[in-house]
Amino acid sequence: MSTLRFKAIYETFNRKPVTVNEPPRRSEIFGTNVFNETAMRQYLTKDSFKSVMDAIVNGSKIDRTVADHVSTGMKEWAISKGATHYTHWFQPLTGATAEKHDAFFETIDGGMAIEKFGGGQLVQQEPDASSFPNGGIRNTFEARGYTAWDPTSPAFIYGTTLCIPTVFVAYTGEALDNKTPLLRSLQVVDQAATAVAKYFDKNVTKVVATLGWEQEYFLIDRSLAASRPDISLAGRTLLGHASAKGQQLDDHYFGSIPTRVLNYMRDLETECMLLGIPVKTRHNEVAPNQFELAPIFEEANLAVDHNSLLMDVMTKVADRHNFKVLFHEKPFAGINGSGKHNNWSLATSTGTNLLSPGSTPMKNLQFLTFFINTIKAVNEYEELLRASIASASNDHRLGANEAPPAIISVFIGSQLTEVLDELEKVTDGKLSPQEKTDLKLNVVGKIPEILLDNTDRNRTSPFAFTGNKFEFRAAGSSANCANPMTVLNAIVAKQLIDFKAEVDVLIDQQKMKKDDAIFNVLREYIKQSKRIRFEGDGYGEAWEKEAKKRGLSNHKTTPEALKAKHSKKSIALYEELGILNKVEIEARHEIEVEEYAKRIQIEGRVLGDIARNHVIPTAIRYQNILIENVRGLKEIYGAGFKKVASEQMQLIEEISEHILKINASITAMIEERKKANKIDNMEKRAFAYCEKVKPYFDEIRYHCDKLELLVDDELWPLTKYRELLFTR
Repeated sequence: MSTLRFKAIYETFNRKPVTVNEPPRRSEIFGTNVFNETAMRQYLTKDSFKSVMDAIVNGSKIDRTVADHVSTGMKEWAISKGATHYTHWFQPLTGATAEKHDAFFETIDGGMAIEKFGGGQLVQQEPDASSFPNGGIRNTFEARGYTAWDPTSPAFIYGTTLCIPTVFVAYTGEALDNKTPLLRSLQVVDQAATAVAKYFDKNVTKVVATLGWEQEYFLIDRSLAASRPDISLAGRTLLGHASAKGQQLDDHYFGSIPTRVLNYMRDLETECMLLGIPVKTRHNEVAPNQFELAPIFEEANLAVDHNSLLMDVMTKVADRHNFKVLFHEKPFAGINGSGKHNNWSLATSTGTNLLSPGSTPMKNLQFLTFFINTIKAVNEYEELLRASIASASNDHRLGANEAPPAIISVFIGSQLTEVLDELEKVTDGKLSPQEKTDLKLNVVGKIPEILLDNTDRNRTSPFAFTGNKFEFRAAGSSANCANPMTVLNAIVAKQLIDFKAEVDVLIDQQKMKKDDAIFNVLREYIKQSKRIRFEGDGYGEAWEKEAKKRGLSNHKTTPEALKAKHSKKSIALYEELGILNKVEIEARHEIEVEEYAKRIQIEGRVLGDIARNHVIPTAIRYQNILIENVRGLKEIYGAGFKKVASEQMQLIEEISEHILKINASITAMIEERKKANKIDNMEKRAFAYCEKVKPYFDEIRYHCDKLELLVDDELWPLTKYRELLFTR
């Protein structure tokens, strides 16, 4: 056994467990380290508090004078909590979070020092924009960018640092982050949904998109993870033969949580409570060493911030417990990967979930309006929705045996399908009193009763209705939720705007009653969006063929899927709604295809290094042992040695064959990488890496994994799947 592998296993089995005392009641510590409404009431003046709350609720701007008062109160609160530094906490287009810490410290005349934090420092900072992905928007010699305070997401303290959630934009105003377009999309879906909601309740003044994410992840012992170069550098295992026992017994899902993992979870949950992240659910997932964490639903912007913060906190807490968290969508071959299900809905200022039916036909008509419009939106922009969750890592998961396929479809269940079928029969034009009564009593009026028993969950559907929300199951575990949420908000907003325009025409020009107009438009939408609805098994060739007949896209790779993001249709959507302009859209596409190429490039380099510098030398060492064994047998048995040494000789030949094929594939892969690197167009380079370089990965892995089975376990240099997945 290699020294590194032996040391990693030895450390794991001899490590003392980290014990965690059960924290106080969660309700007592929740939000303690958040500059929330309670803290603001204590540390801000009445006018300052009112101004901040007005910005949060109504989106009004905060005057610079007021910002000075807010910063003073925020500083005093932070210092009272032990903070020594502050940072603008933002989400650049790296997929991670970013922060630059400055101290509450300044010198004044006479060599004295004071603690200072003014309104200007609260509202704006200037990080180097050229050092973050910008898609060519900024040159290195035009490096200035701005982070600007987002008061709708409260500041918080982590460690000894006051973290202020911010947007990140270029000097010329283009968005360079994930938060800015999300905030814009939230604004437009609020306006569009509020206008439609007023058909049913004139008291509605605001609609917010809500999000409840489900974070899946793997926990691996830190020493074992560090012994694998592929996990350290690529976040996943690039080779490794399957363990004899994996998930086939279904004994891990919802099983008893291992003690060491439970200690980690308790520690993590305490941190989350202090930071105001409302985590509620924890459990074992399907694969060995795979787990899930889920919160209570929140307003989408805050939920996105909390998920990004959570992933940072999970990593830091894991270090304390000698774990490594793997967020990669498919860190291990042959077992389930990890997703991040995005549960989305719309809620009004009056406390109504617009995707939850009510006790009256009118409430159910409201539900159907938003329900059918969402389905119609997905039908119109299924390619853009698929593009929103495209990444090199998620490509491994989509379409596998535990994740939805790359074909976007909507699952609503058999009972709601029957409801839509009935609505499709609505008379074209004004309804007779009898038709209206039958419709409301026999179809619309029974929806709550129908949904009570409609508990089916189609796990093969990427976009499913699950009772009072839509669950976008195709999002990957490492993804920033802002991307799919921005797209979903945008397409639904566009659809609701179009819907209201059509209904108003029928009311104003054809003098239809409101209900008649709504029913007529919904009927057409049901017909137009039928192709996107699918209730069957999303796996297999049958659905692929059917989806093709329906005209649905099936983009299995990221470069192919990302084309939809900068199509004329998408650009028109974003520009019409004011979410992104063409420059921002093109820049983001450039960033994403470049990132894809770089990730495949890194994986190719790591795989080649492991295969040539770890696997092949070990195989040759074992082969030499076999050769010496055969020589010894020859000395003993003479001419008859071939009979007793036949298995050893066959092993020697097999090892040689695998070594030859590994070397040949690595050489060919390197040549394809060189060709790809000469391509200046980033999209074409991404396609070259996808179609010419990546296919060699499976070939190299196949022969390496075969050698793992042939070579003496004592010699094998890499920590094996059975050790990574079953050592806790």
